[in-house]
Amino acid sequence: EAQLVESGGGLVQPGGSLRLSCAASGFTFGTNDMSWVRQAPGKGPEWVSAINTGGGTYSADSVKGRFTISRDNAKNTLYLQMNSLKPEDTAVYYCATTLIGRWYDGMDYWGKGTLVTVSS
Repeated sequence: EAQLVESGGGLVQPGGSLRLSCAASGFTFGTNDMSWVRQAPGKGPEWVSAINTGGGTYSADSVKGRFTISRDNAKNTLYLQMNSLKPEDTAVYYCATTLIGRWYDGMDYWGKGTLVTVSS
């Protein structure tokens, strides 16, 4: 069974940085696209960023230039480096894997999420 466990969330001041991690197991990590999706309080899910099996990265306009997605296939771990954080980045951040097709086809499995709160 695919398992995704996020970590690294917490409280950070505006302008600060955090790095989220997602430990993956139960599937062949290196052969699947991975994504980060977030859900702000009272809002629907928002796709944040994706990385394909070849290392190509894609990000939403709202985070371009501030967030960087990466993966370490040897460690079965996905990362999201978040810099210049804004209050509107406050959300529960989920990692997700696409087992069938490409990341833009959808996400098949999700983690439980980690809360990021950006506030002074």
